Amino acid sequence: MNKRVFNPRAIAGGAWPVLIHVGRMSGATYRTPLDAHPVDGGYLFVLVYGSRSDWVQNVLAADGARLRVGGKEMELAAPRLVGEDEAFRILPDEVARPPRLLRITEFLRMDLVRMP
Repeated sequence: MNKRVFNPRAIAGGAWPVLIHVGRMSGATYRTPLDAHPVDGGYLFVLVYGSRSDWVQNVLAADGARLRVGGKEMELAAPRLVGEDEAFRILPDEVARPPRLLRITEFLRMDLVRMP
């Protein structure tokens, strides 16, 4: 449902941050709308479907991805999985925490690549 209905609409609407990543087996370029939260030096992603999701595995295999936010594209590198303790420590206070009912315990953190 997400891949066929929500994702294309979210990408076309332009309101959601879009992660641009390369398939680890296909080499195809994919665009995935996600919650991307700016943190000191990079971004944090809530792994609603866990770290075994295709997009997460693609980003880990490629050691990075690009993120489009508000019409601007940036390079992200050094992806790493972090637990909820670290995630909640680095997330700004105004960002709502995922409901405990969802049992989300994994997050993906990536560093912003500084352009010269």
